[in-house]
Amino acid sequence: MAGKFIVTEGESGEYRFVLTAANGEVIATSEGYRQKGSALNGIDSVRRAAVDAIVDDRTLEPSPTHAD
Repeated sequence: MAGKFIVTEGESGEYRFVLTAANGEVIATSEGYRQKGSALNGIDSVRRAAVDAIVDDRTLEPSPTHAD
């Protein structure tokens, strides 16, 4: 099963989305949007950008392996 985007509306009326992994763990959380369409546009932006995104590690520590 693939991850999924979950869109919610908060008590303040703002819309947010979270990206979850297949196991339900939250991977990313969006900012608040005034309109639901803006939140959906944000999801589309993440989908487009993440396909070819690189990791720009600006920390001073050496990169750990993915096994940690």
